Amino acid sequence: MKLRISHETVYGYDQPIRNLVQSLRLTPSIFEGQKTHDWLIEIPDGIRGPGFRDGAGDWIEGWTLRGPADEATVRITGHVETRDTAGVLRGHREMIHPLAYLRDTRATAPDQALRKLARSVTTHDDALDLGHKLSATINEVIAFRPGVTQAQTTAAEALALGEGVCQDHAHALITLARLHDLPARYVSGYLHSTLDGQAHESAHAWAEIHVGNLGWVGFDAANGCCPDERYVRLGSGLDAIDAAPIRGVAMGSGAERLAVTVQVQEMAQ
Repeated sequence: MKLRISHETVYGYDQPIRNLVQSLRLTPSIFEGQKTHDWLIEIPDGIRGPGFRDGAGDWIEGWTLRGPADEATVRITGHVETRDTAGVLRGHREMIHPLAYLRDTRATAPDQALRKLARSVTTHDDALDLGHKLSATINEVIAFRPGVTQAQTTAAEALALGEGVCQDHAHALITLARLHDLPARYVSGYLHSTLDGQAHESAHAWAEIHVGNLGWVGFDAANGCCPDERYVRLGSGLDAIDAAPIRGVAMGSGAERLAVTVQVQEMAQ
């Protein structure tokens, strides 16, 4: 599948900022399931800094915007050619050992309810089957409902609510996997459409679980499937904060506003 992606993030400030420094994880991953073409990252009036590939295999680049400025825009355009690898992350080069992803964060720390839920999921088969069952369980206990959770909502809080968005599904699945001693991590990216064909006009997130000889396998608990050709992978981390596509610091005293627009369209073959 050939996908055209347009992603614009606009930061507005009620008082001009003096300076803005950002770290961007917005370049698609390199692996057998996707190939990137004419990818462009722009920050109008911004200064591109050095870039590097981190231990998880993600491309990170720095940008600086010198003020005074009352608005900052991060704009991404390009297209990616994808194919279905049944969720398996083949050909992805990274140096971090999978066991590093057994560490909990604030967002994925288990409470009593998550521990009980993890104990309720068992299998007589292998870790791959367990991963599928854990993902299906999260899909059942957390309904997809935008607007009920926030960026700071934890897996425990989402489970208590019984509702959330893809970030909450990913955090909860990561927690259950780690409780079963399976390394798990958060993945940020894009999704062309849901399984019912409905257009998906926002950034997306899912989890990857390390399942022995297969390595990392993606599980999208929000949609009850493994990533296929509709998905574009950007990067990973211990949780949403660690894997954030955009991280930065604005120097100023004013309040910040945020507006995000994402379009993922299939191109003519």
